[in-house]
Amino acid sequence: MLLFGSKNILSRDVMSKDFILVEQNLSIEKCVEIMLEKNANDIFVKDSKGKVIGVFTLTDISMIKTIGAYDKSQPIKKYMNKYVITAGIESTLEECRNIMLENSIGVLPILEDKKIAGVIRSQQIRDFFYMKIEEVSMKLRHIIDSIHEAICVVDADGIVNIWNKNAERLYKMSSENIVGKSILDFFPDAAIAKVLKNRKEIENEYHSPRKDTHIVISALPIYINGEFIGVVSTDRDITEVRQLSQKLESANTKLSFLEDEVKRFSGSFGNIIGRSPKLIKKIEIARHVAKSDASIIITGESGTGKEVFARAIHEHSEKNGLFVPVNCSAIPGELFESELFGYDPGAFTGANKKGKMGIFELANGGTVFLDEIGDMPMHMQAKLLRVLQEKEIMRVGGEKKINIDARIISATHKNLKRMVEEGKFREDLFYRLNVVEIDLPSLKDRKEDILLLVEHFLKELCKKNNRNVPEIEKNVLMLLQNYEWKGNIRELKNTVEHLIVLNREDVVDMDIVPRYIVENVKTNEKKDEYPLDLAAAVETVEKNAIVRALEMAMGNKAKAAKILNIPRSTLYYKMENHGL
Repeated sequence: MLLFGSKNILSRDVMSKDFILVEQNLSIEKCVEIMLEKNANDIFVKDSKGKVIGVFTLTDISMIKTIGAYDKSQPIKKYMNKYVITAGIESTLEECRNIMLENSIGVLPILEDKKIAGVIRSQQIRDFFYMKIEEVSMKLRHIIDSIHEAICVVDADGIVNIWNKNAERLYKMSSENIVGKSILDFFPDAAIAKVLKNRKEIENEYHSPRKDTHIVISALPIYINGEFIGVVSTDRDITEVRQLSQKLESANTKLSFLEDEVKRFSGSFGNIIGRSPKLIKKIEIARHVAKSDASIIITGESGTGKEVFARAIHEHSEKNGLFVPVNCSAIPGELFESELFGYDPGAFTGANKKGKMGIFELANGGTVFLDEIGDMPMHMQAKLLRVLQEKEIMRVGGEKKINIDARIISATHKNLKRMVEEGKFREDLFYRLNVVEIDLPSLKDRKEDILLLVEHFLKELCKKNNRNVPEIEKNVLMLLQNYEWKGNIRELKNTVEHLIVLNREDVVDMDIVPRYIVENVKTNEKKDEYPLDLAAAVETVEKNAIVRALEMAMGNKAKAAKILNIPRSTLYYKMENHGL
């Protein structure tokens, strides 16, 4: 057992160098004279090489005289105790103590290079340990007083042994007035009194000893070698924490309200960027259904931001769980079930020995986003339908059903209705998923958002690549706005990154714009050349002017009519004629 650090203290640090060492042929009479002269209780005997071969004590003299075998002229070697137990100079104090206890000896010679270097006596060890006990006791008192919690320790009879500084402060009771007295005389209903009675642990019990004071108490019975010896309680003052929590809760409520107000007036929705009428309409639908549990399917061309939209819906819902996206086109057919539902240990060859949590468990209380749902195998469509109907799953290789509360948002760029007609997608699952459909507009249908997106990606990617934000020439911006963007927002972002990475100046010019974009815009401009038929040319000019005015007015027809300098009724008439 480790006693006060004695395993770290060596014998050479504690041993006494005050010892007597005599030759083996010195007479017993002379040896006794030396011991009496130096007031020594023991004397060590050495051979001609200096090796300790015996020890002689005052107790040995008494025994020799008692048995009448004492001849004072005889050498000391005749009467010495030849069974000498020793320890090395590198031995620990703990080891020395154990040697002395096991052999019932009061003196232990310490050897260095087979010669005596010092002595450890039982009195030295007792003095050392008494000193350490006092030292440790003082340290413990300081430690207990420094602990933030109020600490009280009582014995088996309820007598207070320890009452630290924080207990004094918390309960307005000095240690002088309570230590040595029964806790029941002061706090008869305290948690520590309950544990004294039933000897059962109390953990984090709340109480308020006085107005505006809030305490959390834990109390534990103390056992040593199976014997109940008392109780220790720790009382934590959470008054300040509770007050801060209330202030924080109030601040959060106000902040949440202000955030909702800002979003309501700015039209922002998650990380979605744009203010085109078509996009705003989709945002309004998404915001309206976000707090419901309805399954949502998001459709649209690749790169239109379906996952961004799904995340925004999750963030504006009242779900506390995670948003977990799954790309159905990236999961091999044979792994679909284990990925979505998880598996138990040993479910199949190569499975994790601890098993694995599936997507639905991970998203419990949150949202599962099934991207490219049209690529889900037919056999998994049936299993997914069952999950949606029964609100529970079973892991692969498992027998226990797990309740699931997760909203499903799915997305696809495919025509699921046509897939249903062709027998490639389950009709019942389609209607389960398609409670609300949000069809995202392509970038070519929201050209007024292109420059907003360019600015956003420019700042985002410059920060990522540790670059200064460059200026983009107007002809480049016009080119980007007139390009078709078949890859939609994803293609636009990649193009902006291309411009940032290749740009070496403070201005982005036409030289680094990808050639296919330039050629595409030139081709489209040729297609837009006016026909030679004057009536047809006028019609084309009129239609283009109306489209441009509507874009500039962000879909506001009254503003567009003012830009065109025509009455609003005329604008409606011409829009209808041009099929706008």
